[in-house]
Amino acid sequence: MAERKLRFAIPKGSLEQETLRLLQAAFYEVKGADRSYRPSISDSEISLKILRPQEIPVYVQDGFHDIGITGSDWVIETGADVEVLCDLEYGRVRLVFAAPASDDSSSVSEFLEKRFSRGLPVRISTEYLNITASTIAQNPVYRRYFGSARPMVITPWYRVGENEKVGIYLSFGATEAKPPEEADAIVDNTETGRTLEQNNLRIVEQIMESSATLIANKEALRDPWKKEKILDVLSMFTGVIESRRRIHVFLNVREENLQELLSVLPGLKSPTVSRLSIPGWYAVNTVIERGEFFRVLPKLRRIAQGLVIHEPQLILSIEEVMRRVEADEGKR
Repeated sequence: MAERKLRFAIPKGSLEQETLRLLQAAFYEVKGADRSYRPSISDSEISLKILRPQEIPVYVQDGFHDIGITGSDWVIETGADVEVLCDLEYGRVRLVFAAPASDDSSSVSEFLEKRFSRGLPVRISTEYLNITASTIAQNPVYRRYFGSARPMVITPWYRVGENEKVGIYLSFGATEAKPPEEADAIVDNTETGRTLEQNNLRIVEQIMESSATLIANKEALRDPWKKEKILDVLSMFTGVIESRRRIHVFLNVREENLQELLSVLPGLKSPTVSRLSIPGWYAVNTVIERGEFFRVLPKLRRIAQGLVIHEPQLILSIEEVMRRVEADEGKR
């Protein structure tokens, strides 16, 4: 009988390097990603394939892959019926509506009003056809002028929609270069907005935020073996995420100061307290939020001894992972 494999799609492009770093931090050793679209991974029960993030939601939905990492924007754009397991908290971008810098509109509504009131058409270039079409169709200014008529979505292969006054053109990249000749505005993702500025564009309105997301095929989650394997991956990834938020604190304290210390020192559940071999002294061991450290530092500095701070590599919140999965199962 052939060995079972969990089929895992990881993204090419802007999310690739951070995804490989996530896998490494989760103790998965990946080799050959710079030479092959099928790199090896140290877990023999997982097979990796590198794909464009735009493709991954549909391929996971259709069962070509059991799990995948993609941008949450592409999950929404494709409308893929997948289980969103967790936000991986990297690759954060904003999806924005941008226009030439000469346009001073403060919103999409104002931009549309200026053009429609003068009888001008609107041409929008984007890779996000569905999100853009939905954003425009639901805009109150658009609805006042055109009612429920759908904007015209235009690709090299087809045109869909009724309203030729508003064309949403598929972009194959370099979207920021399209205005003013091929487009009046664009919808694109941006991290800092600098590329838009360098191409004489300005952000008119933010449509949504996106980040790397772990998704799963719903049928795979019904397979007992695959579900357990997916939970292993989810646990390791959430462990990496939690470790980036927290620090490990180890210190010694005199017995008379112990309760005062414990009253201000938070932990995952509660700090671990152990007697030292020296009478009257205790060791305190806990994990706290990074932001909490500077709040408690004055107290630690005053009453603690031998303060040691570590950056944990993994914090596996197993109970939280199981609660999340059980809650998702209850919804299905």
